[in-house]
Amino acid sequence: MRTGSEPMTARSALRARFWLSLWGLTWAIFGTAAFALVGRIGWAIACGVLWLVATIDMIMVLRHIRQGPHYQPGPDVPPYEPPKNPPR
Repeated sequence: MRTGSEPMTARSALRARFWLSLWGLTWAIFGTAAFALVGRIGWAIACGVLWLVATIDMIMVLRHIRQGPHYQPGPDVPPYEPPKNPPR
């Protein structure tokens, strides 16, 4: 249920997600290089896949950060009424 205070109290976790994906990206790069150097090809491939996932996540997070804030209803928009008979 919407209370009407969301536009003023909402916070985005995108910056935290960016730093966590950067941390994961750093360790995935390190893991890929380390496992490749010691000859553990399976683990190097697994870290490489993780590297790819972290890179894609970081790109998406940066894209959302650069898009800026989206429409949020103002204080003149009343809260939504809860459903009278919620489905079970």
